[in-house]
Amino acid sequence: MQVSAENLNNDPIQIALQQAYENSLSQTGGALADYIPELARVDPERFGLALATAKGRLYTVGDVDIPFTIQSVSKAFSYCLALELVGAQEVRSRVGVEPSGDAFNAIEFDPVTRRPFNPMVNAGAITVAGVLRDVYGAQAFEKVLEKFSLAANRPLDLDESVYRSEAETGHRNRAIAHLLRASGALAEPVEDAVDLYFRLCSIRVTARDLAVMAATLANMGENPFTGTEVFDLRAVRDTLAVMFSCGMYDYSGNWICDVGIPAKSGVGGGLIGVVNRQLGLGAFSPRLDEKGNSVRGVNALQWLSNELGLHTFECTNSGSSFVEQLLA
Repeated sequence: MQVSAENLNNDPIQIALQQAYENSLSQTGGALADYIPELARVDPERFGLALATAKGRLYTVGDVDIPFTIQSVSKAFSYCLALELVGAQEVRSRVGVEPSGDAFNAIEFDPVTRRPFNPMVNAGAITVAGVLRDVYGAQAFEKVLEKFSLAANRPLDLDESVYRSEAETGHRNRAIAHLLRASGALAEPVEDAVDLYFRLCSIRVTARDLAVMAATLANMGENPFTGTEVFDLRAVRDTLAVMFSCGMYDYSGNWICDVGIPAKSGVGGGLIGVVNRQLGLGAFSPRLDEKGNSVRGVNALQWLSNELGLHTFECTNSGSSFVEQLLA
C-alpha cells in the first residue's frame, strides 16, 4: 500500500527518501546514453526515487511515474527466471558468476571456459536470452514479460521506438552473440537470441515499478503487495549473490564497499537495490557516469544506505535472527 499523505511528514523512511532525493539533485554530471539514439532524447532532468518494503508499504518522491526503458536492470530478472526454468547447473554451464572488471559491453570471455564472465554484462545476458528462447521458443518475450509484470504488480509493455532503435544500431551485441555461438555458449540462432535481448531491454517501467520488482526479490520471490509467488526461492538467492558482486559493472567493487547491497543498473537511467527480506529500492535519473550507472541514482542509494544502515556489513546490523536464536 502507498503510505497515506497524512503520515508522510512523520514517517522516518519518507523523510530519509526525501532527503536522499534533495541531496542528489545537485548531481548534474554525467551524460545520456547517446549510442542508442532514442535514449539520447530523454529529458536529463527527470529524477525519481521509490522504496517498497517486504511488508507491502510504498514510499515515493519525484518523477516515479515517468516511463523509461528497463535496459540492463532486466538482466537480473531474466537470470532469475532462467535459473528457475533450467536450474543453476545448466545456466552455469553457459554463463559464469565471476566479476569481469570490464565494461558492460566488452567483447571478452573467461579465458578458461570461453563463456561470459557473468549474466550482468551484455555477453552473459545475451546467453541468458538464448536459454529463455530454448525453453519458450517464439513465445519467449510474452512469457518473460508476464513474469516481469507479476513482479511489478501491473501489466508492463514494450517501448517499440526504443526496441527499433536498439535493433537498428546494436551491431556490437550481434558480434558478441556470434562469438557466443562459435564458443558453444549460445545454442539458439543468433538473431533470435539478440532480438529477445533487445526486447527485454526495451520493456517500459517506472521508478515505482522498479521498487516493487526489487521488493519482490527482497521478499524471496513473493510480491509483497499481492502475495503472488513470482520467482523460485533458490533462484532469487543466486540472483542476489550475482547482483551483489557484478550488478554495477566495473564499479561493482566500489559499490560493495560504499553501498553494500545487491543492485543492478541500466543505461536507461534505472537502478534497483535489494535489502534481503526488508526492502527494494528503485531510482530513475538518465544521466550516466563513465561506467554506465545513473549519477543521481548511485548518489541517492549510497545516501540511503548510510542513513538507514542498509549496508550488508553495517556494524549496527544484528545479523540473521535465526543465528541470533542459536546463539541465545
